[in-house]
Amino acid sequence: MTTPTNEPAGVRYLTEDVRAAVDFYTTHLGFTVAFDATPAFADVRRGALRLLLSGPASSGARATPDDAATAGRNRIHLVVDDLDAEIDRLRDAGLTFRSEPVSGPGGRQILIADPAGNLVELFQPAPR
Repeated sequence: MTTPTNEPAGVRYLTEDVRAAVDFYTTHLGFTVAFDATPAFADVRRGALRLLLSGPASSGARATPDDAATAGRNRIHLVVDDLDAEIDRLRDAGLTFRSEPVSGPGGRQILIADPAGNLVELFQPAPR
């Protein structure tokens, strides 16, 4: 196995429209663009998370079997300080949510989807 480096962990999301995905993540969720090769591919980052946005022409999308390329129940998990404020901000921006807020022993969360339907969980940890 390759020795781990200090590179951020990466998650690949497949999307039909890389530009729309880049705009969604940078405008609404605080990501910055590290590399932009739209319409094929973009690398956006938020803290230690590297999100690889792969369009149909990217090598990542071409290497994925058709039956595995649909959005599933997996999602990226973004920690926020104030979930209610984030919900209000995103609703004011015209976005809709895929769930209602849910509370559990670890905190509260809500799901939103990017333009391709990939899920993003916004999570506010419970006070400790």
